[in-house]
Amino acid sequence: MSLADSRREFSRSDLDETTLHADPIAQFGQWFDEVSRADITDANAMTLATADARGEPSARIVLLKDFGPGGFTFYTNYESRKGRDLRENPRAALVFYWKELERQVRINGTTERVGREESERYFESRPLGSRLGAWISEQSRPVPDRHFLEDRLEEIRRRFAGDEVPLPEFWGGYRLRPGVIEFWQGRPNRLHDRILYTREHEGWKRERLAP
Repeated sequence: MSLADSRREFSRSDLDETTLHADPIAQFGQWFDEVSRADITDANAMTLATADARGEPSARIVLLKDFGPGGFTFYTNYESRKGRDLRENPRAALVFYWKELERQVRINGTTERVGREESERYFESRPLGSRLGAWISEQSRPVPDRHFLEDRLEEIRRRFAGDEVPLPEFWGGYRLRPGVIEFWQGRPNRLHDRILYTREHEGWKRERLAP
């Protein structure tokens, strides 16, 4: 089968404005609860799209670690490609796609670093190997080979032997404060449901978009 012929119908659910939350964060929470109950692998995986000062785009999958009225939180090395992009241009976009429920959420907004105490609390909750890995990886930078990373890991393991592994200065969280959130539900005949929330003052405007 050719790519041009690759398609399927969508029919699992619908989106009705009369039953949606007025607050898109609450609506996201409801959807995320449903995704979690559906036992979907990596339900918190999301595409993070950034752009540098020249507008050169870059996208990758990261994991959502918290969300609430303040926005959507993820963690990374501040000197990574995404960290450098966000330093030059704090605007970013997130996309969640849950194939099993035929749902997608698109979020645009502005990012800011979370406080160090919040980053420390999350860092301390990570497995030991992940905390050590944060110290050795100069994320997005070239390395000579795999052995270089493994040797660095042993060095860091010896350095912190018997001690707590502290949060590196170059590592922590970002929170994306949304200005726009769109909920997409697949429907038959490509007449998908799309409900767009746009932040206005202290509230949200809601409207339906053509598919």
